[in-house]
Amino acid sequence: MAKGKLLLGLDIGSSSAKICLLRESRGSYEIEAVDREKLPSDAIVDGAILNRSGVASVLRQMIQRNKIKQKECAIAISGYSVIVKRLRLANMSDEELAENISWEVQQHIPYEFSEVVYDTVLLGRNPAQNSMDILLVASKRDMVNDYISVAREAGLTVKVVDVASFALQNMVETVYGASSETDCVGIVNIGASVTSISMMSGGVTMFTRDITIGGNQITEEIQKRLSVTREEAEGFKTGEVGDGLIPGEVGEIVKQVSETIGTEIKRSLAFFYETSGRDLLTELILCGGVLKNECTLRTITGMLEERTKVANPFEGLGFNQKLYSDESLQGLSLESAVALGLALRRSVE
Repeated sequence: MAKGKLLLGLDIGSSSAKICLLRESRGSYEIEAVDREKLPSDAIVDGAILNRSGVASVLRQMIQRNKIKQKECAIAISGYSVIVKRLRLANMSDEELAENISWEVQQHIPYEFSEVVYDTVLLGRNPAQNSMDILLVASKRDMVNDYISVAREAGLTVKVVDVASFALQNMVETVYGASSETDCVGIVNIGASVTSISMMSGGVTMFTRDITIGGNQITEEIQKRLSVTREEAEGFKTGEVGDGLIPGEVGEIVKQVSETIGTEIKRSLAFFYETSGRDLLTELILCGGVLKNECTLRTITGMLEERTKVANPFEGLGFNQKLYSDESLQGLSLESAVALGLALRRSVE
């Protein structure tokens, strides 16, 4: 296995925070801790943290509840604040690229250069065409700093700032194995407010896109149409209503909004096929807590022509049976894909 200490994976979503901590055992991984906790209402809106103390309090609760000693973590960002682009440039040396990359970045971001942080990865060179492909990742500096600050307020030290779609790829390659050069695997994570889509082939990122749509749209539509509170609407969506009855209209609302989510996924896939020259994926892996709703899962998978599979990030991983059961982990699995991908990152001193 790679060197460096495994980090605490910290996925701060718009409606909940998820953590995952792994340990290495006999050439494999075991789950040391995994948890999820709801965030205060409207603590994060459109990716911006509006209630820093409330989010930090939730993170501290999870850390204390799970007796986590590892305080170095990896976090992820997503949404329209993140720009991921594959660029083809004239072939140049590493030194020349370092000198010219800031100019290239300025050509491909809609923000002032001083407002962003960015990184690049060399994907490969093509001497015959005198070209090289690089992956550019950029985000607004203020947003990255906000997420780092809230982790720090919770007593954590951020060692890695990742992109949610890359964390998903990391999870898939670890759990299911790396894709071959001829295969192309897609991953779709339907979050509360952002759906992350990623394609990879032979361990190389081919395409990423974040769509600002997710499970919150279902909750909001139930709330609006049935004139109920947000908490009641969320309970109707998840089926967690105690002894209460779920109104008959809920099923149709869930189906209609799920169709909208499925349509947006299909549009992104169509764009990928058009720009990549491919006509079908080898496999499309789905994850995200909203898929625990059987209607949503059935509706979205039924709309997709690709061979789909629902992810289980914990597949094949050992765990302490005194702390967890197969059922408890199954209840967390769909929401923990990003956190697990982050938990596979390592500190590099």
